[in-house]
Amino acid sequence: MEDVVIQWQEKVSLKEPILVEGLPGVGNVGKLAADYLKDAVKARPLATIYSKYFPPQVYVNEDGTIRLVSNDLYYARGSRGRERDLLILVGDYQGLSPEGQYELTDRVLKAAQELGVKEVYTLAGFAQGHMVDAPRVLGAASSLSRVEAMKPLGVVFSRTDPGGGLLGASGLFLGLGRLYGMESVCLMGETSGYFVDPRGAEAVLKVLSQVLQRDIDLSALEGKAREIDRIAAKFREMEGKSAPEIPQAREDLGYIG
Repeated sequence: MEDVVIQWQEKVSLKEPILVEGLPGVGNVGKLAADYLKDAVKARPLATIYSKYFPPQVYVNEDGTIRLVSNDLYYARGSRGRERDLLILVGDYQGLSPEGQYELTDRVLKAAQELGVKEVYTLAGFAQGHMVDAPRVLGAASSLSRVEAMKPLGVVFSRTDPGGGLLGASGLFLGLGRLYGMESVCLMGETSGYFVDPRGAEAVLKVLSQVLQRDIDLSALEGKAREIDRIAAKFREMEGKSAPEIPQAREDLGYIG
């Protein structure tokens, strides 16, 4: 088996496609947001990505059959003449090693470039180490023009420590994307880091829907967020006593996933 294998389900021609990445990470904010977006726009399967850089395992389905862990590319057509086509990357895992992270990101970007992608948005979580009632969306971008374009949408850009950086796929897609001439933005929903966080994902999607100029019904995600809010209320009671130890986030965007 090759290090990375991409199996294509279709050959498509896309109109000025935008790539959106959301893989598992802190609070699963990015994964939740990307999976929700995929379903909301009724995206179709385009390609499945297998790799030696994923954990050596298979998932067992309810009917007893198995599937190899993977990442998956989906696509959705634009409509009404103003929406651009979308490519959405979701999946079970990020690469387990630095080499794997680089190789997987590079292969996806090469494929995206061949499909005409010039713009990338990565979705992630920003762990604060405490409960967050109204999560902000923090950002990082490939250019000052992108920073200025995102600020009116409420995205907060902050970096105070020279050693700061973005970890994992959400950062690499920005860095390697520049080598392919792609403009890119990372959108990070604030999260406690204690558990899967629909509230952070909802905040990210509210910004992304404006960028994509697509109306996204967030009611189902809001329902999940209310369930987590009930759990969060119990954590708040514990915070002054014996709160779980979570690595503290820094204002330099140094702890994300």
